[in-house]
Amino acid sequence: MPRRHVRLRPTEDARAREVDAAVRTGLAALRAELGVPDGFPEDVLAEVAHAVGAGPAGSRADATDIPFVTIDPEGSRDLDQAVHLERRGSGYRLRYAIADVAAWVRPGGAVDAEARRRVVTLYAPDGRVPLHPPVLSEGAASLLPGQDAPAVLWDVDLDADGAPTAVRVGRALVRSRAQLTYAGAQRALDDGTAAGTLALLPEVGRLRQEAEVARGGLTLPTPDQEVEVDARGRWTLTSRATLPVEEWNAQVSLLTGMCAARIMLDGRVGVLRTLPPADPRDVERLRRSARALAVPWPDGADHATVVRALDAAVPAQAALLTEATTLLRGAAYVAFDGAVPAQTQHAAIAAPYAHATAPLRRLVDRFVGETCVALAAGAEVPEPVRAALPALPELMAAGDRRASAYERGSVDLVEAALLAGRVGEEFDAVVVDVRDDGASGVVQLREPPVRGRVVGEALPLGTDVRVRLAEASVAGRTVRFVLDGRPGRDARG
Repeated sequence: MPRRHVRLRPTEDARAREVDAAVRTGLAALRAELGVPDGFPEDVLAEVAHAVGAGPAGSRADATDIPFVTIDPEGSRDLDQAVHLERRGSGYRLRYAIADVAAWVRPGGAVDAEARRRVVTLYAPDGRVPLHPPVLSEGAASLLPGQDAPAVLWDVDLDADGAPTAVRVGRALVRSRAQLTYAGAQRALDDGTAAGTLALLPEVGRLRQEAEVARGGLTLPTPDQEVEVDARGRWTLTSRATLPVEEWNAQVSLLTGMCAARIMLDGRVGVLRTLPPADPRDVERLRRSARALAVPWPDGADHATVVRALDAAVPAQAALLTEATTLLRGAAYVAFDGAVPAQTQHAAIAAPYAHATAPLRRLVDRFVGETCVALAAGAEVPEPVRAALPALPELMAAGDRRASAYERGSVDLVEAALLAGRVGEEFDAVVVDVRDDGASGVVQLREPPVRGRVVGEALPLGTDVRVRLAEASVAGRTVRFVLDGRPGRDARG
């Protein structure tokens, strides 16, 4: 399910500092409520220090001659992936280096146990709660530029249509040449100064997007939000749209996850990320919403085709995108050993898929990488890895629930803080969701871009309305509006 990430930007404004203090106090309470860890135990830090001092375990090929680059959000230090692309005849060769966390983590040790407790890196406006100690995740194990680092190296040959024709995976030592940001990479592509891997990324990324469409896959946009302070000292919430380079980069990761799934299915051991087909009732509800919003649904078109054509800048279509998130319910992890599971597909990707490319931030990826390296070499999957597989689905499910609650609570808290003191004010908004009773739902404000619960009679889905702020509780992390009863401008066009 798409998530919203919110980041705080520091400020010296007096009123903004008050809001900042309220947010940070609220975040501390949220962390306590969800049992979010604070710092790492001494035994974990000691074990990491010893591992870093001793160097990575295991033998590996030397691939430091390959000019990898990383492409991440500005300021990132936990760099999981580095990419290299080159032409190969009429097709391409993709090399994708994934941080080899297993080279630093002793099975059954303190770091391993702590990672199983944390499961995923957690994100909040005031920072991250990492899966691994920063000396590892932002240091020795990270694919930082100029640093020789152990990696699980995926080597994939692609044909002229971007389809994989050969896949190799093994351990290697790599050295990234440059740490690119999404914004900087996009500028280089736009102004024609991109070279090497970056210049080829749009070409390969578009081919993979076309393949996704042909498979019937579905990707929903997930914009980031930032909390800022304007020139008047008032806090604002701004949205940042996903850049094309991010989508192309994501396609490389998706391709790798699909290749990992195929290796594990062929080897009859591993763990998949699955998603059942959309519930027909949700598809029918989406179709009814499209009719109510006057969003075209061509005869014979499936829901994926309709959703891919939506423009989040158009209010009615943004409302339908919100409704479309219900199509992605039911994602799960499925471990198997000996018998292939009955359900292997990830419906949004329209193929078998595994999480394999973010081991610094997600527990399961380390075990997927270990499994694929062994199977590709024709070797037995290491016993500690095999023994860990059955417990991973439950661990990941619990970790994902906490991550979702943490991120959702953080967003709710920031939105309440931004609107604190404005109870009774009216705002322009769009009704983006209506509950079955027709008298409650969700509105998206025009400014600031806050979402909140709304009550009123016969809420007009997809229509501009005026709403009055009835409640903004920082302590309760709630924002509630009421429809003021005045007709709004139709926003369906």
